[in-house]
Amino acid sequence: MNSKKIALYPGTFDPVTNGHIDIIKRASKLFDELVVAVAASVDKKPMFSLAQRIEMTNAAVVDLKNVRVVGFNNLTIDLAHEYDAGVLIRGLRAVSDFEYELQLGYLNNSLDMSIETVYLMPTLQNAFISSSIVRNLLKFNGKTEHILPAPVQKIIGSMTSCTLQ
Repeated sequence: MNSKKIALYPGTFDPVTNGHIDIIKRASKLFDELVVAVAASVDKKPMFSLAQRIEMTNAAVVDLKNVRVVGFNNLTIDLAHEYDAGVLIRGLRAVSDFEYELQLGYLNNSLDMSIETVYLMPTLQNAFISSSIVRNLLKFNGKTEHILPAPVQKIIGSMTSCTLQ
C-alpha cells in the first residue's frame, strides 16, 4: 500500500484557466502528489485537442514539482485506481455547480467507497472564470490575459485563428 497521499483532479480543461490553476496550486499543498487528469471528453466537443490541452496544462503547472498531467479516456475511478489516488479533487465556483458535482461525487462513491471527493472553491477573484467563458471570448477575439495563465495565453496566441473556430 502506498503511504503517499495522492489526489486526482479530473476535468476537460478546455482550456485550463486561472481558476483551475488556483485549485491545482491549493490542492498540491494538501497532498504529496496531485495528478491533473485531462479528459478526452469527445462528447463535449472541446475547442482544443487533447494533446493541446495537455500541453497547455503542463505549461501552466511546470513550477509545481508534485503535480503531473495525464490524459485519459476512461472512468475517473479507474484512473484513480491506476494512479493509487485516494482522493478526487473537484472545484465548486457557484451554487449552480453544486447539484452536478454532488451527483458526480455520489456516483464515484457508489463505484468505490474508499475514494473520497474533496471540493475546493477558487479564490473570489477566480470564482467567475469558466472554460466556456474563455472559449466564448476566444471565438470573438476577446481579452483573456486576465483569466488565463501566461503560458496558456502564449500557446493559444501562437495557434492560427482557424484552429479556434
